[in-house]
Amino acid sequence: MYMLKKTAALLVCSSLMIGCNNNQNSEANSKGGVDDVKYEQNIKSMVFVPGGSFTMGTDPEQLKDQPVRSGAEEWPPHSVILKPFYMDTTEVTNAEFKAFVDETGYVTLAERPFKKEDYPNAKPEDLVPAAFVMASPKTNVDVKSESHWSWWKLTNGANWKHPEGPGSDISDKWDHPVVNLAYEDAKAYAHWAGKRLPTEAEWEYAARGGVKDAMYPWGDELLLNGTIMANYWQGDFPNTNTNEDKFLTTAPVKSFSPNGYGLYDLAGNVWEMVADEYEKGYYSKSPIESPTGGIGQSIVNKGEGPIVRQRIIRGGSFLCSEGYCTGYRVAARQLSDDISASYHTGFRCVMDVKDSK
Repeated sequence: MYMLKKTAALLVCSSLMIGCNNNQNSEANSKGGVDDVKYEQNIKSMVFVPGGSFTMGTDPEQLKDQPVRSGAEEWPPHSVILKPFYMDTTEVTNAEFKAFVDETGYVTLAERPFKKEDYPNAKPEDLVPAAFVMASPKTNVDVKSESHWSWWKLTNGANWKHPEGPGSDISDKWDHPVVNLAYEDAKAYAHWAGKRLPTEAEWEYAARGGVKDAMYPWGDELLLNGTIMANYWQGDFPNTNTNEDKFLTTAPVKSFSPNGYGLYDLAGNVWEMVADEYEKGYYSKSPIESPTGGIGQSIVNKGEGPIVRQRIIRGGSFLCSEGYCTGYRVAARQLSDDISASYHTGFRCVMDVKDSK
């Protein structure tokens, strides 16, 4: 996977994923197109998020003791106004994604070989289907000085049905979030379901759950009265996981308490894709009403392959830790891209509120 190996170096926590060169701004603003029956069915499994205003982002002063990934700036804090919308109560699960695949025959990007004509400089072995999976380091590593390739491996045969590669399966994980998807996979599912991916602003607003200016969906302290509130890494990442939360990888959805809006797992478990492309400095010029993200530059040099956009993922994962990647903060951002898939990244959908007649 020549392209994946190349783009992986740009990631913050090595969590790439997503794919599709369609204009995300038009996707984020799409209205209608959902028949009344599907709309009413969707509402039953979604949470109504009231419109309103909030302060998006983080004051750099708040981040002095927080590890922040390079390139995913969370500042400056800025005002945002959003219309109401519906959001999936949980991350999309393996069972839900299977229903989509069974009905449509869809094949995810991580299950398809890359084309030689797209990547003329790639070796044949780099074109086979694969996804990123964590490999335990052979010796203790210092995350501040060593490459993330010390603990990440591009694994042939890893896909949504085999999250950790050949030999692994999801037979006992139907209620876990689906992973190892690219952006175009998430978008295809959302279209089939009569939904769309959330904008980054919608995602953060929903994650805050009505709690003003808090660091986490439940408040400003990582532990709430001594209780672990999300699925993340406890211990010395990536060397030792004390597993105090009882989940070494993904957890079944709803394993932890919901936020104030009744939404689950917006902190930890898996990173979640949003519609936005990444643009450096976007927060400084973001519009106040319903922002849809910047215009991401291609991370592929001309002549080396198709356009691959930088994108944003949100919410952190089971691999985030206090000492390395506190992505489970509501304002935390991480860079991703169009085409890479990883076993700690999934998504959830939103749906516009239909105008009353």
